[in-house]
Amino acid sequence: MIPGAEAYDIDIAIDDTAIDGLLEVTPADVDPAPELSYCKNVFIPLTTACRYTCTYCTYFDPPGDASLLSLEEVRDICRTGADAGCTEALFTFGDDPDERYTEVYDQLEAWGHDSIHTYLRDACEVALEEGLLPHANPGDQTREQMATVADVNASMGVMLETTADVAAHAGPRQKVPGQRLRTLQNAGELDVAFTTGILVGIGESWRDRAESLLAIREMHERYGHIQEVIVQPVANNERWTAGSPDLETLRRVTAMARVALSDSISVQVPPNLAPARELLDCGIDDLGGVSPITDDHINPDYAWPALRELEAIAEDAGVPLRERLPVYDRYLPESLRSPAFHGVPAAGVESDDDREWLSPRIRRALEVVGPSTR
Repeated sequence: MIPGAEAYDIDIAIDDTAIDGLLEVTPADVDPAPELSYCKNVFIPLTTACRYTCTYCTYFDPPGDASLLSLEEVRDICRTGADAGCTEALFTFGDDPDERYTEVYDQLEAWGHDSIHTYLRDACEVALEEGLLPHANPGDQTREQMATVADVNASMGVMLETTADVAAHAGPRQKVPGQRLRTLQNAGELDVAFTTGILVGIGESWRDRAESLLAIREMHERYGHIQEVIVQPVANNERWTAGSPDLETLRRVTAMARVALSDSISVQVPPNLAPARELLDCGIDDLGGVSPITDDHINPDYAWPALRELEAIAEDAGVPLRERLPVYDRYLPESLRSPAFHGVPAAGVESDDDREWLSPRIRRALEVVGPSTR
């Protein structure tokens, strides 16, 4: 039983036979992707307040030190990103702050907000006004919280990380796998194109990795909404000194992800954290969002590669490199898809071909960005 599944009304039962089969997968069982993609984004660390205190994370700040960007600061970052040719406004977050963050809540109240989610909505509106497509990662969300911001986001995301109960999720309030899965389910019920992923090397077992990938697959089979899965290694930093997984581990788990997941789901590795060149034959087809102007605020010790480095990775693989939007082409109306799109539209559940993945607000924004920019 996945920890927290019953409490969060998650009905997922992963078959042991499926886990055993996935554990037999090696890189030799997958083919390299015919192309690689990436998205040009700008990181916007809306708040560093977080209810959790995971031992591998340097992003959160303790109460009294946590930051909260003003909308003026958000606009300045977005404007700089748009001028640099970015298409995505990536709103990074600590999970919804708890009651310890009195200064954050006092500031939100002073700005006329009773929650971080209503404030996020305003921030997404600013990004849209500046010509960027929002992709927000506010962590665990109830259906009501997600609905507050879904229509002003081109896509959203949260890392599942693992279905296991690991010691790295330390502290009085810990991430609960069932709650993370509930967030994925909420996105599916709300027709939100969604990004998720697993974090490798935080104390999970190989069976946990297989179970995590299969849980993501089951969610996608129900709703058709998972656009990409990130295979992310934990990295050393000032709070985590236990090391990163070795290359053979990353190669094997990446191949497992490719075999476990639908062909319609992209498998991504972050090129500033993972040895992308050594994973090209393991089924990856995306190099994630990279920023020409802002740091990776989640992993500030690991700089983004320049575009020429991504081009070199694709050249090594002998495949084209394509810039994409924060929402994948298969979730777009046909008129807005890239001319290079050769995939299958994401209709979700096969019997439901009329799903509207994008709100009218996002459709209007996409008409400005348009396929001609890619």
